[in-house]
Amino acid sequence: MSDFKKLRVWYIAHALILNTNRIASSISGTRYAALRNQMDRAAMSVGANIVEGRQQRSEREFARFLGYALASVSELENHLIVARDIRAITRGDYNLLVGQLTEVRKMLHGLLTRLDQSAKVTGKRPVPSPAADGDQRSAGGG
Repeated sequence: MSDFKKLRVWYIAHALILNTNRIASSISGTRYAALRNQMDRAAMSVGANIVEGRQQRSEREFARFLGYALASVSELENHLIVARDIRAITRGDYNLLVGQLTEVRKMLHGLLTRLDQSAKVTGKRPVPSPAADGDQRSAGGG
């Protein structure tokens, strides 16, 4: 496969990582240490799975890692909802991160659709849907 830095979704995911880290770092108090850690880990997992997937030998394997990235996007969204609801982050920070998260999610779905269509044209087995793969590699630990 080719260089992950050629993927626009990686750049958006990278910005999400940086903003999540900045906002998570602003959450004070030892009682929120686990939440800060999980937010950072889930965000990092999104970008890391895009990078790792891009290095795979087949589009099918690439798609599998994109599914992992999608799972981490959902995990991060859950952590953000919790952080918002317990007032650990501001509504503005929540809206910023969810906006970026939504953009990454849409781009990942679009890339998966494109890979699936490519597989159908070439006669290869279709790429697995993220929901069909029960083995999810989320850095957050599930």
